[in-house]
Order: sequence, then structure tokens, then C-alpha cells
Amino acid sequence: MAKDPVCNMEVDEATAAAKSEYNGTTYYFCAAGCKRAFDKEPETYLSVHGEHHHHGH
Repeated sequence: MAKDPVCNMEVDEATAAAKSEYNGTTYYFCAAGCKRAFDKEPETYLSVHGEHHHHGH
């Protein structure tokens, strides 16, 4: 299983609606809309993982 970087849904690589390659890694998406969003600004979705900045707490 792969994780859709846009909506965080679990996606089966074999039946994924869309996939996109970025920096040598293949990402799988549950829907074409997620791929479009990712392709437009991949860094937005990739930088979210493991980088939780909490300001002002």
C-alpha cells in the first residue's frame, strides 16, 4: 500500500487512480484531482511529513 501525499488515504499501487514521479520517488493518488494538486505544488505536500512546526504555544 502507498499513501496518497495529498489526502493521506491508503492507496493500492495496483489500482491507484493516478501516479506521479517526483525526485525519483513514485507517489500514488486515490484520484486524478489529488495528482493535479500534487503536480502543481509537490513541496507543499511533501514538506508536511515529519515537519510539524507549532508557533506561539
